[in-house]
Amino acid sequence: MNGRALLAWNPRRVRVAAGVSQERLAADAGADRAYLGGLERQVENPTVDLLDRLAAALSVPLGELFVQPAESETPPQPLRGGRQRA
Repeated sequence: MNGRALLAWNPRRVRVAAGVSQERLAADAGADRAYLGGLERQVENPTVDLLDRLAAALSVPLGELFVQPAESETPPQPLRGGRQRA
């Protein structure tokens, strides 16, 4: 898996596991929600500063955003649609 794919997979994996919406993560990390959606779709290239803010907002070490998933691991499922409570 290339770097862009890892940076799409891992923030979403951690975010979904924590039950955090893109909107909430964007607000906590000081980023645009649409930009985070692009990151998860592999169409955006994040800066190191944004990666630091995402890791902090998700309460994980920066290295967690670069973890190689097991071959048997399935992609993270999206959260239920609609606005999430903060």
